[in-house]
Amino acid sequence: MTVDQETGANGRRRPQLAALVSNMSYEVMPFASTEGDVLADVPTSIRLTVTTTERRGLAATLELTERLLRHGYTVAPHLSARLFVDQAHVDDVVARMRENGVRSVFVIGGDAPTPAGPFADAYSLLQAMEQTGHPFDEIGIGGYPEGHASISQEALDLALKQKASVATHVVTQICFDAKTTATWADGIAASDVDLPVYVGMPGPVNRQKLMRISAGLGLGQSARFLRKQQSVLWRFLLPGGYNPTRFAKRLGSAVGNTPTNIHGLHVFTFNELRKTEAWRRRLLASVIGEDDLHD
Repeated sequence: MTVDQETGANGRRRPQLAALVSNMSYEVMPFASTEGDVLADVPTSIRLTVTTTERRGLAATLELTERLLRHGYTVAPHLSARLFVDQAHVDDVVARMRENGVRSVFVIGGDAPTPAGPFADAYSLLQAMEQTGHPFDEIGIGGYPEGHASISQEALDLALKQKASVATHVVTQICFDAKTTATWADGIAASDVDLPVYVGMPGPVNRQKLMRISAGLGLGQSARFLRKQQSVLWRFLLPGGYNPTRFAKRLGSAVGNTPTNIHGLHVFTFNELRKTEAWRRRLLASVIGEDDLHD
């Protein structure tokens, strides 16, 4: 499949919506049924990330990552800095991932109120990984187009620049305003953080599941945005409040006319994999070959 796109003089891309949809990854949670659901509904061409839950810890994330790798998927485990006890723990996990062929990771600070060791944020874990000589070809880090409720914008900007020096791409937290996301991506590129950006967005998730998540089931980093951002929940619960197709098209329009560092979409599936994959295929079929998309 060939997706048309132009490249500006500075090397930044001028993507159509089809290019963004064609470069899509899924985030899954490490539950007992996840492996079977992935095998049943997700093609191996779709890149995956596996979240880390506080209840199950890092072990469940690594085990699912390893199993999915053996099935032929490209998989990046979430590494939560606050779950690592010390440098020896980092060394052991890196050695395990090297042995099992893990080539991509996503490094986050994590939400544990108290760090288990000396790593309170993603950058400190990234430094520890550099010290141990990690084998990873791809290292993802988080980005915040609308800021963070408990971290100042100045601190966020500094942290992003620090992390970017040892990372390969950025995955954004959820922002429902496509123009805000596109403007933020342009802004970080202008400040010399010129990494590829993958825009985080929820897939077609049913409202009942989102209500259970928001009630505090402790499902991990990807689920907690509902509790962190009061403005998010109502967008899902009100009729017509959120539509993933509408958001994707708006993002395509926002980035389609100028060079951008936005390279693709990262879908928070909440393990609604069959519904997510059916939606992706419908969306891709609807946009391939179109030159201009406006919502």
